[in-house]
Order: sequence, then C-alpha cells, then structure tokens
Amino acid sequence: MKHGEKFKKERREVARFMKRLYRQGLTTTSGGNISLKVNDDIVLITPSATDKGRMKWKDVGIMNLDGKNLTPELKPSIEHEMHLSIYRKKTQIRAIVHAHPLFATAFTAIKCKIDTNLTAEARAICGEPVFVPYALMGSQKLASLAAESIEKADILLLENHGILTAGNSLLQAFDKLEVLENAARMTMIADISGKKKPLTKSQTEELDRLFRH
Repeated sequence: MKHGEKFKKERREVARFMKRLYRQGLTTTSGGNISLKVNDDIVLITPSATDKGRMKWKDVGIMNLDGKNLTPELKPSIEHEMHLSIYRKKTQIRAIVHAHPLFATAFTAIKCKIDTNLTAEARAICGEPVFVPYALMGSQKLASLAAESIEKADILLLENHGILTAGNSLLQAFDKLEVLENAARMTMIADISGKKKPLTKSQTEELDRLFRH
C-alpha cells in the first residue's frame, strides 16, 4: 500500500476538523494548520496552499517525526517543524491546532492577557495560556520557542501571529481554541464594562484540581 492511501480514516478526521475550523470563522482560507500524531513516528498534517474550506482527506499529508514527507505530492505546511518539535518535546500530545481567530489573535498583537478566569468553563478547558515571543512564521526559531513553551501550557499565544492549542485528541485541541476565542471576546466585553468579576483564587484552584491535574 502506498503512503498516500494509508490512514484514510484519520486523514478524513483531520480534514473535517479543518473545514469546521474554517466554518466557525476561526481561520482564513489560507491560514492555520492541524496535525494528528497517529503513532510514535507518524504525524498527519494539513498542507500549504490548500483551500481550508474544501479540504479532502487526500489533501492531508503524512510525515514522520524526523520531518520526512511521506506524501511528496503534497507541500507540507510551512509550520510543520513547529508541530513536529512540539510532538518530540511532549510525547503525550496527540493533536495540535494552529489558527488565527480574530479576537484571541488580537490579544497577541496588543500583548494583553486573555482572562480565562471569567467563567468556570474557560478555566477548566484553557487554564493559563502563555505568550511566545515573536519569531518569523515557519522558522526554526518559532518551532524551538513553541516547543519550549509547551512545557508550561497547552495553549500558546504566538506574539503578532496566532494561537496554538494542543491536546490528547483533535476534539480536545479544537475545543481549547474555540473556548479561548470566546474567552477573548468576554475579556474585551468585561474590560469595557468596567465591572469585571473573575473567579476567586480558591475557585480557580478547585477547578484546576478537578479538571487540569
């Protein structure tokens, strides 16, 4: 069996989540990338120069953790090294979503904290995201910075760039991105109102014990 015909079920799922990401307005036609680690050596990843709203399973590339492209007919995402570096750094991660949701990405440009303590859901799902200093997209420097930061949090705010979420499944990584975008909107609304009332320290600690450890 050729590499291009392998992992059809898993590649279909990656394509579905990318189309979902686009439909939800969490990325643009050309922006963002999703990957899934299917075993200890193989990663499925969306390619560059592909319409994200019409992605098919055959459009999803296959790479190994060393960076070899096993579907040479597809151009790997320019961010593939960032994904691979994170998988190599933290082996329990199985899925990564990188996108540019409007409100959350705006916070990376003004370098203001997204308050995930406004709701119990946001705290339980997102925890405390961390900022990653700016580096050119697709560069080895960005890959290295992201891999270092993933040890601190499973949601990364890439300065002047976008958001990266990691999880044990595509659903978990996608959920984190969606909830973070809502948290960014809520932060903006709460700040404008001047009546922000976040969770208390004891409340956040209780949620962390139940959902994040």
